[in-house]
Amino acid sequence: MKSGNSDLLQVENLVKHFPIRRGILVQKQVGAVHAVDGVSFDIRRGETLGLVGESGCGKSTTGRAILQLQRPTSGHVYFEGQDLTTLDAKTLRKMRRKMQMIFQDPYASLNPRLTVGETISEPLVIFKVASGKELQEWVENLLNLVGLNPAFAGRYPHEFSGGQRQRIGVARALALQPSLVICDEPISALDVSIQAQIVNLLEDLQAEFNLAYIFIAHDLSMVRHISNRIAVMYLGGIVELSERDELYHYPLHPYTQALLSAVPIPDPKAERQRRCMILEGDVPSPVNPPEGCRFRTRCPLAQDICKACRPEMRDVGSGHQVACHLV
Repeated sequence: MKSGNSDLLQVENLVKHFPIRRGILVQKQVGAVHAVDGVSFDIRRGETLGLVGESGCGKSTTGRAILQLQRPTSGHVYFEGQDLTTLDAKTLRKMRRKMQMIFQDPYASLNPRLTVGETISEPLVIFKVASGKELQEWVENLLNLVGLNPAFAGRYPHEFSGGQRQRIGVARALALQPSLVICDEPISALDVSIQAQIVNLLEDLQAEFNLAYIFIAHDLSMVRHISNRIAVMYLGGIVELSERDELYHYPLHPYTQALLSAVPIPDPKAERQRRCMILEGDVPSPVNPPEGCRFRTRCPLAQDICKACRPEMRDVGSGHQVACHLV
């Protein structure tokens, strides 16, 4: 299957398992961590897809598997009609110009031995996009684009705050003028006041360059602000996918309802009247996920059919998809 004219990316039944090996002289595989198990979605050009869920549900692994930073165990990733999972290293390297990533930790994602100018110019040098004076001008334009003084090009990462470092990471990601940027919790390590600045910057850049984002985050309020559609993940799979407002006003999956019930409302009267849905128990281990529906061990509505078979994603109208037997 290939993506249509409006679809930039199509992910089909993406699976990523990490083997568990034991042994001293001869290591044998004794199990696997089911980090991502059958994820499917698509993204249009200029669209932002929010990817939310609890820590450890597979959001970051999904992003890395899409970019082939971690090769998937199975499944397909179609980018501009090409299946990335079948490409060799040389062909895949050429495709990387169009796909970039903004990492979560701005303190760990920048090389402390390189200046800001060297960090931003590195992809331009590797792909032989510019050199000499043209390269210097390109770096200065990128720094201006993300709201930093071009004079900072000669400084090192330790001389900058967290917000400034994340802006440098954004400049590096945009250096090769990509079509798709995966934002792996780009604001979670920043102060609240800085978070809004980075999100506003991402929105401005998207409007200017028609970028498509996969925005991975925990903050449901921020995801609602920046996303066009939202996918909710639980234990390696997507349980609900819908347009932003549709999901927040009419959540169908019990897990989505529980997540949204925990979001604070800036209205004391409404906050007192609403009913919080508290989940019991802990998230099962991805090494040995439950049979059938993976949420059934914590779901207050679980029935026998939930244990018998795993629910498939189905469209219940207006592009609202949900994986639940009871909806």
